[in-house]
Amino acid sequence: MREHTKKRPTENIELRFVGPIVNMAQAIENLKPLGFVDTSDSVSWREAYPEYSEGQLIGKALAGARYRQGLTQMKLAELIGIPQRHVSEMENGKRPIGKEMAKRLGNALNIGYKVFL
Repeated sequence: MREHTKKRPTENIELRFVGPIVNMAQAIENLKPLGFVDTSDSVSWREAYPEYSEGQLIGKALAGARYRQGLTQMKLAELIGIPQRHVSEMENGKRPIGKEMAKRLGNALNIGYKVFL
């Protein structure tokens, strides 16, 4: 009997190329009709919010991921087995998120854990 497995969403992909720089503009133009978008001028979310500390940015990412999944702090805390106040402290940048906690959060929120590190 087949077992149901969790599939990660694959609606968007990111392509990276290695090749001559002189052909880059032509490659980008050839991919646009297929629905691809050039994001080479984008900045990371850390660069976009210089007024926030590293802990605050990670907390905002946690709060956003939790919101995207439709979870309350209490429900997330139950899923990963910690008190709700710890989730609140992590979201407010007052509690660091270690590697093991990041993995637990990533699994519960269906997101790569490295965003929390």
